[in-house]
Amino acid sequence: MEDVLFGHHRTRGAGQPEGAQAVRRFHTHAIPLDMEDIERDWDKPVTEAGIAAKASVVVRVGMLDLGAGTGSFRVREMMHRIAYPLGVHVRADVNLTDIEASCTDGHDRITEVVDLPTTGVNTERIWLLEHFADWFNVNLGTGAMYHTKPSISEELVEHLDAPDADGASIMRAVEHDRKAAEEASDARQRAERYRAIRSTLEKAWFENAGYVRPERGDGPSAATGAAAAPAKPKRVHQPPKGEYAQHFDHVGKAAAGASGAAGDAAQAGTDGITVRQAHERLDLIERRVPLYAPWQSGLASALACAAFVFLLGGGVYDMVGAFVGAGLGQWLRRRLFAHHLNQFFVTFVVVAVAALACTGTLRLIGWFDPIALQHDTAYIGAMLFVIPGFPLITGGLDLAKIDFPSGIQRVAYVLCIVLMATLAGWMVASVVHLNPEGFEPLGLDPVLNGVLRFVAAFIGVWGFSVLFNSPQRMCLVAASIGAVTDTLRLELVDRGLAPEVGAFLGALLAGLLASAWRSSVRRGWLPPHLGYPRICLTVPSIVIMVPGMYMYQAMFHLGQFDTQQALDWAFRAFMIIICLPIGLAMARVITDKSWRYDI
Repeated sequence: MEDVLFGHHRTRGAGQPEGAQAVRRFHTHAIPLDMEDIERDWDKPVTEAGIAAKASVVVRVGMLDLGAGTGSFRVREMMHRIAYPLGVHVRADVNLTDIEASCTDGHDRITEVVDLPTTGVNTERIWLLEHFADWFNVNLGTGAMYHTKPSISEELVEHLDAPDADGASIMRAVEHDRKAAEEASDARQRAERYRAIRSTLEKAWFENAGYVRPERGDGPSAATGAAAAPAKPKRVHQPPKGEYAQHFDHVGKAAAGASGAAGDAAQAGTDGITVRQAHERLDLIERRVPLYAPWQSGLASALACAAFVFLLGGGVYDMVGAFVGAGLGQWLRRRLFAHHLNQFFVTFVVVAVAALACTGTLRLIGWFDPIALQHDTAYIGAMLFVIPGFPLITGGLDLAKIDFPSGIQRVAYVLCIVLMATLAGWMVASVVHLNPEGFEPLGLDPVLNGVLRFVAAFIGVWGFSVLFNSPQRMCLVAASIGAVTDTLRLELVDRGLAPEVGAFLGALLAGLLASAWRSSVRRGWLPPHLGYPRICLTVPSIVIMVPGMYMYQAMFHLGQFDTQQALDWAFRAFMIIICLPIGLAMARVITDKSWRYDI
């Protein structure tokens, strides 16, 4: 449940910290764009550029998509989408933090290697890169591939540099300009109607009064004047020739510049975009600041973890403790990531702070109500925001696509994060003498419990979507899907279904609902600007099903050297974890031909 990292973003305000700049001086993660074989084609149409310039665009798109946290199968697909209109064949080996790609246009061949300093999640960037791919393809003469209405992609990409789009949802800038254009069009139409009505009334008045109204620009006098005075030919200034011609180079250049600009516009319409224009748009996507400030991200984390605790069976005091601990921990996490600190170190620190804050809050409440002192399990809920659900799910999907190197790397990364988090939680529990034995049953009415579960699942998925830097509309769509699927899963488990089977069915339903949503947008049943990548909807909606509680229980019992209980909780977590990506993969096989066949 990690949020966007700052390895490829400019933080608010000043640039990178001094320490990060000093380290970066000795590390280059991609081929610089000021190389001679790229720079010489900088202002050429990208279709006419050399293989080095073409590959720079293709590989950079893949690098940005990989840095946003998506799976390797989507990175390859995106690189092929960019390479196809360029006449380039690309073969890429994509792992967790590096890409090795070979590109050829039939004449020349080049191989580039890109390695990222870290990994994170940024669903807004994944969404914008889809629109960039459509904008790129349409401008090069091929059709849109992700969205049925290319105008949406055109508007989004062209508004990336709008002043009101920096640090806010890009759709707000698009809708603001669209509304202004509609208002201007309405004003012109009203003015035209007014002129037509006025002309009709004036004509009727003249006819009733017995006068003949002369038409402007017509009549005998106008005709006679036109015949008597033929139009003068437009005088064109010509520069002198001879010895002093070089001093009059500026004469006549205004008209030539105007015709040249028109020619450039016509040429741009046929040749598409230049290498410079493609990289400028990618710069704007790469350098977009996060949509949410650290305090907003902390608030979303607090709400999500409090909702998560209720879904696990916790009560009011447990939710309050998780709210305070998760909110403070996520706020601190964002502040530390802004300094580009090692994320394993950051994970350990923020989990410890979250657990201590939760425990301290419950001890403070215990002065007024001693029952709060018995809620020893709440601190686990305060640490759930660090569970790396996105790489966990994408790693499973990569394995389903038989991409074992990338899938194994993602799973190993997840295990490292979980190990650091659970180790920090166990140390805090040992220091303050906590004994998490689970939550007490709430004894709620089944109908009321189902309604509260729906609300809690909605809030939880919305909060985790905010941590993934999703725009608000994307958050609401994912939250709606997650509320339905997680509530259904919990109700089925209460009726005797195995938790592992419930996780599989919940993930399967989430994948089918996300595919149905995207298909409805493509068919025009929903507004075109609501077409979001499936992975941006499915992963947040099932992240709340990840058994973080089981993982922490396994580490706690391992720290107590109770290996039997530790293995029991670990295998419970393992069975649920493998069922989640399997459910999503099954949904993709059912709804997506590219997943259904091994070709």
